Amino acid sequence: MKAYLAAAVQMTSVPNLEKNLAQAEELIDLAVRQGAELVTLPENFSFLGDEAAKVAQADTICQASEAFLKTMARRYQVTLLGGGYPVPAKEGKVLNTALLVSPDGEELMRYEKVHLFDVNLPDGNTYCESSIVLSGHRLPDVYPAKDLGILGMSVCYDVRFPELYRHLSQMGAEVLVVPAAFTAFTGKDHWQVLLQARAIENTCYVIAPAQTGFHNARRQSHGHALIVDPWGVVLADAGTEPGIAIAEITPSRIAQVRRQMPSLTHRVFI
Repeated sequence: MKAYLAAAVQMTSVPNLEKNLAQAEELIDLAVRQGAELVTLPENFSFLGDEAAKVAQADTICQASEAFLKTMARRYQVTLLGGGYPVPAKEGKVLNTALLVSPDGEELMRYEKVHLFDVNLPDGNTYCESSIVLSGHRLPDVYPAKDLGILGMSVCYDVRFPELYRHLSQMGAEVLVVPAAFTAFTGKDHWQVLLQARAIENTCYVIAPAQTGFHNARRQSHGHALIVDPWGVVLADAGTEPGIAIAEITPSRIAQVRRQMPSLTHRVFI
């Protein structure tokens, strides 16, 4: 692993595939021009705002999303992660899938979101992800990227389940990626502190690309794509407008924190 720049992209995706992919390409281009070698896109980067339409167009969205990720990775010669696009599954539902792609356009790792967001929020919004999404049934893997460190993958609501990240750290993860479309209501209180907790307890970098703003008349995302270091320090925050958070991932910082706070070696219950 070497020191390198990583980017967490922040988007306002809408129920328009072509518009979203054009926005994503602009932000990938921006990240690469600033020197990023690992670029991460948020959950629902290719389509967000109308769940019924997403399911109806799932095959088209899936094919376009995967082709886009592979094309962009090759074009810009970066490792690219697309967080959370629909892959058609049984029972007329989809799998919320994140994909990691190499600069050669080859698939490195995929993860099907396990924890589904079924909640009734005090602001009056109800979310029932399980109505259209099937839960994945496997814990995520890690990928040992030669120059970028050992990468661990998750998606959005997963961040509330620390056992998933402890699994990744036990497998050697050094960089945890959390692509998300966190709601505005929950995000204002929980988003940053949850990401900092996952970084601190696993002494890992956390890269969290995010959705922001209104996606339709009711759905609003929190924004604040973040990059957090292994001590819990926020290195970059994209704020509330579309853009990028970019920061250096440094192996010496991981080693330093793990010397100072060797909590991973002190685990009693494995």
